[in-house]
Amino acid sequence: MKDISGQMRGIRWLFLLAGMLIVLPANATHNRAGEITCKQISDFTYEVTVTTFTYTLSMADRPQLEVQWGDNTTSIVNRVGKVELPNYYRRNTYIARHTYPGPGVYKIVVQDPNRNFGVKNIPNSVNVIFSIQTVLMINPALGQNSTPILLNPPFDKAAIGHIFIHNPTAYDPDGDSLSYSLTICRKENGEPIEGYTFPPASDTLYVNPVTGDLVWDSPVDSGIFNVAINISEWRDGVKIGNIERDMQVNVYTTDNHAPQNQPVPDMCVMAGDSISVEVTSTDVDMDSVYQYAFGGPFVVEDHKAAFTRVAADTGFSRSLFTWQTTCMHVRKQPYQVVIKSWDNNAQLSLVDMTNFHIRVLGPPPENLRLRSSSNFIRVSWSPGVCDTAVIGYRIYRKTGYSGYTPDSCVAGIPPEVGYKLVGKTNAPTDTFFIDDNNGQGLQQGTDYCYMVVGVYPDNSESVPSEEVCGTLIQGTPVLIHVSVLETDPVEGKIFVSWAKPTHLDTIPANGPYEYKIYRSTGIWGEDFKEIFSFTTADLNDTTFIDSLFNTKDFAYTYRVELYNDEPGNRFLIGTPDEASSVFLYPEPNDRRITLHIRKNVPWINKTYVVYRQNKNTMQFDSVGVTSDSLFTDAGLINGEEYCYRVISYGAYNKSGLPDPIVNVSHDNCGVPVDLTPPCPPDLTVISFCDSLYNQLMWTNPQHTCGDDDVAYYTVYYKSTIDGELQKLTDIQDPNDTSFLHFPESSMAGCYAVSATDKVGNVSDLSAVVCVDNCSYYEIPNVFTPNGDNINDILRAKTHRFVERVNMQIYNRYGMLVYQTDDPLIKWDGKYMGKNTLVPPGVYYYLCDVYEKRLTGTEVRNITGFIHVITEKGAKVSTETIGK
Repeated sequence: MKDISGQMRGIRWLFLLAGMLIVLPANATHNRAGEITCKQISDFTYEVTVTTFTYTLSMADRPQLEVQWGDNTTSIVNRVGKVELPNYYRRNTYIARHTYPGPGVYKIVVQDPNRNFGVKNIPNSVNVIFSIQTVLMINPALGQNSTPILLNPPFDKAAIGHIFIHNPTAYDPDGDSLSYSLTICRKENGEPIEGYTFPPASDTLYVNPVTGDLVWDSPVDSGIFNVAINISEWRDGVKIGNIERDMQVNVYTTDNHAPQNQPVPDMCVMAGDSISVEVTSTDVDMDSVYQYAFGGPFVVEDHKAAFTRVAADTGFSRSLFTWQTTCMHVRKQPYQVVIKSWDNNAQLSLVDMTNFHIRVLGPPPENLRLRSSSNFIRVSWSPGVCDTAVIGYRIYRKTGYSGYTPDSCVAGIPPEVGYKLVGKTNAPTDTFFIDDNNGQGLQQGTDYCYMVVGVYPDNSESVPSEEVCGTLIQGTPVLIHVSVLETDPVEGKIFVSWAKPTHLDTIPANGPYEYKIYRSTGIWGEDFKEIFSFTTADLNDTTFIDSLFNTKDFAYTYRVELYNDEPGNRFLIGTPDEASSVFLYPEPNDRRITLHIRKNVPWINKTYVVYRQNKNTMQFDSVGVTSDSLFTDAGLINGEEYCYRVISYGAYNKSGLPDPIVNVSHDNCGVPVDLTPPCPPDLTVISFCDSLYNQLMWTNPQHTCGDDDVAYYTVYYKSTIDGELQKLTDIQDPNDTSFLHFPESSMAGCYAVSATDKVGNVSDLSAVVCVDNCSYYEIPNVFTPNGDNINDILRAKTHRFVERVNMQIYNRYGMLVYQTDDPLIKWDGKYMGKNTLVPPGVYYYLCDVYEKRLTGTEVRNITGFIHVITEKGAKVSTETIGK
């Protein structure tokens, strides 16, 4: 069954509007502004508040409004309050609760037929329904999500030649980020108004996307204008909803000047600090000035801000903004405070509006302490003053001291400082963390530094703690060498050495001791096997040469374990980190070889010296130095073999260990070969509808990229936009860069071209270029079915890309006289297949044309008139004469 609820609703509004136009005078129009806001009550239940601003002198009133919830249901909502505002504005509040069927995106729409008469930028505004909407996203994965609320009512006046500013003062109770933009005012069902234009300005009209200021600089015409502000809500970079305020601005001619606010700078404070800021406004016309303030600090649940007038004189006013912040005020987004000054001018009161922002930061955790063992570090701290507001802590780690000092307005740790998240706790009382590198153990010889931040309910982070650094207790061997001595598939050799423990606890482990050496193939140490062990009394024997294995094709990783080997008291003292040999992987390309330097070591390699074997002396000569794990040796000859060796220079981030640590890679060879494909051609496609072919033209990579070895091109084609590209043909001449395609069933299609060089490297495809069928279908507007064999048949001008039509021809009384699905139509002027002609005259047709298009079959609707001319005395059907 078709859903006709939208149609019925439209009919209901149509009759309601028609009735109002009949019975209401012009001053019955009343709706000036409005918005819809939502507060989440439970998982799928929301309390929705509709706020409208109406003209108090209007006869029209709305004690009830219909709300379209966006889930194919509606409700009649009662007004729960009305407040009289300046400038003949009334604020009407309607509140209702609605439970949605489940997660989704819902568009809530409210409309009122009583939009104000005479809005200059809305054609025939009195007959255009006033409509506002809010888009609500319900997603349990997002957590609680209420829309922003708008705290500053829109009732201020504007003047020709004077800048007008309005700020809705949006406050998001969830702490989500907000952005602002202009949008088009809406009509029935939330659709944009056709013919709507933004109010004219001498310079510009815009909305500041960050502050929300609507700036009209400046009005050039008096009268009534409507504008709409879209407020988008963002969480973690994802848009989660938006609300719109449609508002009326009345523009007048006046000699008055708006008052001026002295700017207030943005500020950052630590939770618990108090704020006291004086705000001064002046008026050049010496009118009395009144100041008002709006913003989140005035509506927070705990310790609201105050705004108190402290001094006033002719043309002058000063007020004091005060706010005692608490830990409950900490959040990611700053609080906006909007200052509005209003002059009491006898002719016309004008306003100035400025804003400033307050960032409330969470205080840092205190007393950060480290306690080291041989393979982990215990991190502990004190909660700080906001222990009841945080929901947990995040622990960050960095190798080496950063010296970072937080800026006065920065929370968390900026990525450029180099700290990485290594752990977290999920309760405010969990104030310690064991860092064992996810069970893998930390590295000996490394200086580990930590900072801790508190986490608040909106996922914001506090100011970080002080930076504290420490190292592991060196109670285990520390690997320093895994160096290849001999590269050979059978008789390879690797030198392994380590530094002996310097802080060994000899009370439980008083010797003798045993070293066990383990080896694993590859650089990641996935399958260790013991290859050697020996006993020592003083731990001074710290070297081993591993031999008789394949060092040509494989890297190897080593681990050394230290045991207390006392009879009856044998145990593992500790295991150092693993270290691999340096392994070279040559990647050949056109006249060059790129060396990938692979390793897995606990120290930091700072420099690699690259050597290439001299084919004359057979010695390895230095050809370059790099600090990266990639090195490209260029200017080579394709087809010749080149052999390489790398020596690495590194160190631990700890004193007392060898510096530099020097290790030699195995030798590896490669042969440069052309593996670089040509650059992709640039493709252009032109359709020739009369000749029914598509012409493809593309660029030669030799001319655009300097590729001189293109052998041929391949053309690809698909008939629909969703299809898969298939090979159409090869163009064997590299200088031939065009192709004519004569499609069999449809001109619509998508094309791409690739280039292949002489050794078989294929370029990326060009950008896919699509063309559509030519829209060609014409119905003559006159024909003469008079039997003279000239223009006796109404025949459409078409092409083969029209599959069928649904042609219906009516007389002026709405009676169907002819119908066909033949694209050529071929109407002989007779009524419904009878052998009598329709009367001469003008006939109206509706024609649905089903055309083959790029996206498949599409329907195009055509309407028009046909003049039927017959000779005098021809037989005429009386059945077509309506009454």
